[in-house]
Amino acid sequence: MAMTVNNMTFDCADARELAEFWAAMTGWIVFYDDDPEVLVAPHFPATGPTMLFIPVPEGKTAKNRLHLDLQPSDRTRDEAVAQALALGATLIGDHRKDDGTGWVTLADPEGNEFCVERSAAERGEPEGVRSYRIGS
Repeated sequence: MAMTVNNMTFDCADARELAEFWAAMTGWIVFYDDDPEVLVAPHFPATGPTMLFIPVPEGKTAKNRLHLDLQPSDRTRDEAVAQALALGATLIGDHRKDDGTGWVTLADPEGNEFCVERSAAERGEPEGVRSYRIGS
């Protein structure tokens, strides 16, 4: 029996503010109404996984057990890292190497960790090809 990933759900203090951060990072669109939950999707209607932001009263207390690895499609890894920092992300760990490999670990404005990897162009891969090289 198969399942489909429907949402990547974030518990957060300010759903709209965090959704705006992630929409800016991904180039996706923020969808909200009077509901306190906010959806971020690449288009509407959404046909694939979306990001759902749900306000909760408690704050984040521990390291994420699951995180997103972002791969830029229209800029370099370093440009995406600079954008994230300008939007309010915090640098957690810089794992870039002299040969251009590696990634950068950041936290969004509410402390949720994520990584920015090299773009496909930086990896020397054709558009739409996805590799599974660990640590590159």
